[in-house]
Amino acid sequence: MDSVAVFVDVQNIYYTTRQRFSRHFDYNSFWAEVTLNRNVVKAIAFAIDRGDEKQRQFQNILRAIGFEVKLKPYIQRRDGSTKGDWDVGITVDVLEYAPQADVVVLASGDGDFDVLVQKIRDKHSVSVEVYGVAELSAGSLIRAADRFVPIKDHLLLRTGVPAGE
Repeated sequence: MDSVAVFVDVQNIYYTTRQRFSRHFDYNSFWAEVTLNRNVVKAIAFAIDRGDEKQRQFQNILRAIGFEVKLKPYIQRRDGSTKGDWDVGITVDVLEYAPQADVVVLASGDGDFDVLVQKIRDKHSVSVEVYGVAELSAGSLIRAADRFVPIKDHLLLRTGVPAGE
């Protein structure tokens, strides 16, 4: 049985599935797919904390599924711009847990992760699966992965159930 480490860029998945499909990502279906016949070494969902109740409920759902939820505060700057990205945190955790896994799953379409994916494939000989919305995922990230899984109907909620973000 392969071991797997799973990392989810919640903001990226939320905004890309909403933009492309006007639907929410189905974390239960995703979990079932990526953990089937695999031993989970680590599973982390990286999210932004805006402090509202719907978000807390969503985060509790993620925890109940099996994810550790890491939160970063939502920052609005004086000029009106916002900040809330987990790229460095995701990178640090992937580098930490990749040596313990046979397979690393990254749910994100962010091209900034292409170098990370190539690095862990080369250094740790792990297989990397990237899940993302095909039309909104960076080509460099798709090419860096051993396997790219496009988020489609089977990984989307059928209804407008709030996703917490």
